[in-house]
Amino acid sequence: MTPFSPLVDGGEPESADPAVRPAGDTRPGLVRMRRRRRRAALLGLVALGATVAGVALVRTDDRPSVPASAGLSRAHGFGNGEQPAPTAYPTSGSGRFAAADGRSPVHGYGGPLRRYRVAVEEGAGQDVDLFADTVDEALADRRSWIASGELRVQRVPEAAAADFTVYLATPATSERMCAEGGLSTEGYTSCRLPGQVIINLARWMDAVPDYGAPLAVYRMYVVNHEVGHELGEEHQACPGPGVPAPVMQQQTYGLDGCVANAWPYVDGVRHEGALVPGV
Repeated sequence: MTPFSPLVDGGEPESADPAVRPAGDTRPGLVRMRRRRRRAALLGLVALGATVAGVALVRTDDRPSVPASAGLSRAHGFGNGEQPAPTAYPTSGSGRFAAADGRSPVHGYGGPLRRYRVAVEEGAGQDVDLFADTVDEALADRRSWIASGELRVQRVPEAAAADFTVYLATPATSERMCAEGGLSTEGYTSCRLPGQVIINLARWMDAVPDYGAPLAVYRMYVVNHEVGHELGEEHQACPGPGVPAPVMQQQTYGLDGCVANAWPYVDGVRHEGALVPGV
């Protein structure tokens, strides 16, 4: 199967907000009648706008459905009983990507050097440099894959020099890219194909319900999890209730009693669970 080949480019989408200007008349009876008509018309426009916006935007309570076996609820709390403010993001984009400029220092203590590139889909509403900074933070952390002492990483801007690319893609584009490799994500999860780490914008913006940790932790997790697949790692199970989840556990589908964890190494030791075959 031919892998999906996203175009790399730049640009921002445009938007417009229509304004309504009712005509004026100073006669009292007509003024009251026109006020009622204007109110009804404005309510109709608000309802129409909400319907149109619903086609292009997803809120936290309108996520694509996930299997019942995922063990997720729609209560989007982070373990403190509070509901974060709903976020909105595009469900689809242009399919074209802008790559981050510049290169990072080499991070790691030994072993082969793996170079990666970072790109964001046009129309995703995300700054490519900020996304690149977050990916760099995840992979350069001393708790990340470099802690093995057998791997070094560096971000580069050139596709030809990169061993793999980390993409931030809208749900529709990420689903299409993953499907090119035979993976079904239902527009919900992220995935990895050879040379392509594909982060779903929906998860990047909202994480998952009942994750029990801030969004920043989930972002570190999803980068390290999908890059772990690129490095040859397979899925693992929760080792037991109350312990940190292995980074290769499918934490997006639930923690199974474990505690949210973004890192391959915990307290300087590789943290793992039993392999989950065929997943």
